[in-house]
Amino acid sequence: MTQHAERDTARGSVRVVRAGALTTVQDLGRPGHAHLGVPRSGALDPPAHRRANRLVGNPDGAATLETTVNGCAVRTDRPVVAAVTGAPCAVRIDGRPAPWGAAVLVPAGAVLELGAAEGGLRCYLALAGGIDVEPVLGSRSADLLSGLGPPPLSEHDTLPLGAPRGRSRDADTMPWPAPPAELVLPLVLGPRDDWFAEDAPRLLAAGAYTVSAASNRIGLRTEGPALRRAFDGELPSEGMVLGAVQVPPDGRPVVFLADHPTTGGYPVIGVVPEPRLAAAAQAVPGTPVRFLPVHGRGFRRGRG
Repeated sequence: MTQHAERDTARGSVRVVRAGALTTVQDLGRPGHAHLGVPRSGALDPPAHRRANRLVGNPDGAATLETTVNGCAVRTDRPVVAAVTGAPCAVRIDGRPAPWGAAVLVPAGAVLELGAAEGGLRCYLALAGGIDVEPVLGSRSADLLSGLGPPPLSEHDTLPLGAPRGRSRDADTMPWPAPPAELVLPLVLGPRDDWFAEDAPRLLAAGAYTVSAASNRIGLRTEGPALRRAFDGELPSEGMVLGAVQVPPDGRPVVFLADHPTTGGYPVIGVVPEPRLAAAAQAVPGTPVRFLPVHGRGFRRGRG
């Protein structure tokens, strides 16, 4: 056995016992590659991802497991410190209750299980040392749009763990925001808000939209009144940014999230500032959505 192989064995691995509806490896993403058609990807709820890592002594950028709706179950082959954050859920170790939102030691061979989200959608499981899969373009994140990074987890998958790096940080001072009862999103209007009727900002602010069950890591889709176009016409494809609110032909706004396409041809009525997108990761279908339109600096209404 080589020295490298011995080191990998010492670091250990985690085996998937139950994959859940959608569990992916995520870190803070791969920014800077939009010109190659590669979105940022990364954890949809970055604050929850960072909290989990800090609880187990990892750097913020270490890879965690992001679960969706109904959790997952894993087994490690070495003792490991773990923490679960994001959506509240039941946590069990070999069937016995364990704390959520706190660091806990999982014995070697024990099954660590995250139950269904009890509010919100996505949980984050950090293991000391981080999930140590091979990086792609500088990130270990799974990108569901481009297919980069590791695929969504399946039962019996085995993932390598990195070496533990430090002690738990900030455990007593971390905020734990509740999943939103209403999703309120500031919306900086533009660049194509002039493609819509004058009543579009009023409709967006009226709170008449809800989160659609068709939402995913690519975008948060909404149900509600259609935004009317001011005129007929089509746009050539142009760049799309994280938080862009694109309006497809059905008139219902779509908020682009981490795995969004980097270009698109439907008009963007505005952009939600990145720090406000974490709440969208935890908004369950049916959650009311209210946009708060504001004008960007130097904004002037007019086509073009």
